[in-house]
Amino acid sequence: MNGSKSRRRLLKSLELKDWLHKDLSKLDKVLLVLATQDEPISVAKINEISEAAGFRAMRKWNVSATLSASKGRAIRTTGWELTEAGKLHLRDLGVSTISPAAMQVAVDLRKYLSDITEEQTRVFVEEAIKCHEAELYRSAIVMSWLGAVDVLQRHVHQNDLAAFNAEAKRVNGKWKPAKSQDDIGKMSESDFLDRIEAISIIGKNAKAQLKGCLDLRNGCGHPNSLKVSVNKSAAHMETLLLNVFQKFA
Repeated sequence: MNGSKSRRRLLKSLELKDWLHKDLSKLDKVLLVLATQDEPISVAKINEISEAAGFRAMRKWNVSATLSASKGRAIRTTGWELTEAGKLHLRDLGVSTISPAAMQVAVDLRKYLSDITEEQTRVFVEEAIKCHEAELYRSAIVMSWLGAVDVLQRHVHQNDLAAFNAEAKRVNGKWKPAKSQDDIGKMSESDFLDRIEAISIIGKNAKAQLKGCLDLRNGCGHPNSLKVSVNKSAAHMETLLLNVFQKFA
C-alpha cells in the first residue's frame, strides 16, 4: 500500500542530529533523513531537514544520484521515499522505533540462527525476528511460537520418542504411537507440553511459562481485537529463547 496511513516513521526527527554526525556513508545519511518522514519528499526538503539537524554538507551532494544508486533502498514516486529494503538496511545499522531493551531479544535470537541447522525452524525464527523488528508484534508472537514448537517436537522425535509415546498412551489409551514428527503434531500443543513435562524434558515452571506463551499465541493467531505491545512481544520471545532455543535448538 502507498497511502500515508500504511507508513510509519522509522526515526524521530530529534534523533536525526546524532545519526547525521556519525561516520556513515552519504547514502546512509540521506536514507536517515527519509526515515524521519512518512511521505515522499523532494530533494529540497531533504536538504532542509538535514540543515535543520545541523548537517549542512548534504546540500553540496548530488542527492538524487546518491538515491538512484541505492539498489532499491529508496525510490522516487511523488518524491523520494524509503522502501522496505531501505528500512531493513537502517535497522541493520541500529535505527529502530523499538527501544534498545526490546530490540535486544531479536539480536539474541539472531545469534542462534547460525546454530539452527533445521531449515524449517530457521525460517520460523528468522521471520519472527523480522516481524518483531518491523513492529508486527502479533505476527512475531505467532512465528516465534511455531519455531519453538518445531524445536520441541523435533527434540522429542529424535531423543525421547519411546518415553513420549508411553506417557501419551498412559494418559490416553486411544493414542496411536507417533513414528514421525508430524505424528507428534497431531496432539494438541497444550497436551504436548503436559506430556513432555511428565517425562522431564521441561520442568513444571517452564511448562507454565510456555503455556502462557501458547495462550498469547492463540490470541494473536485468530481475528480479534487483541492488541500487543513491543514489550509483550519481547517478553514472549525472550521466554522462548531462554526455555526452548537455548536449550534444544
